[in-house]
Amino acid sequence: MSLNQSASLLLTQLNEVIEQLTDHDYKSGIPILSGASIGQHIRHTLEFFICLMDGVNHDVINYDNRQHDKVIEEDRKIASSVIRSIQDFLDKNPADKALVLEANYQVEQDNTIAIPSSFLRELSYNIEHAIHHMALIKIGVRAIGDHITLSEHFGVATSTVRYQQQKV
Repeated sequence: MSLNQSASLLLTQLNEVIEQLTDHDYKSGIPILSGASIGQHIRHTLEFFICLMDGVNHDVINYDNRQHDKVIEEDRKIASSVIRSIQDFLDKNPADKALVLEANYQVEQDNTIAIPSSFLRELSYNIEHAIHHMALIKIGVRAIGDHITLSEHFGVATSTVRYQQQKV
């Protein structure tokens, strides 16, 4: 399985959750998530992929320039549509490509640095980032109730799944 396919599979898992949630469950704040909603975590995750898509077109990726699009975090249908567009992009862009990652780790000042990277390196980062947020989404889903079915390894890193399987 290619990295693109792995990312697409994670996005399918996210979409399966979106389809099971009510609009209220999707956009309501959850106390155990510090008041954040599942929709906010999904929007945040998807916007990293959107930044990657934009970066491929401009040879520069900057995750700080996310849109923080309220529509994605409040409308499940829009979020599902964004997932499909990201998956379509991943299906059509299997090759690696050199990119420059721009990042600013200073709060008080603009100190943007340029870091050589690549499409596959950033896609790998997006996969790990998505898994992290999926683990948080899992906590939120469990707080809502047990009527939502999650895939067996939802929000669990691939290396952890392999480790757990070796222990059996």
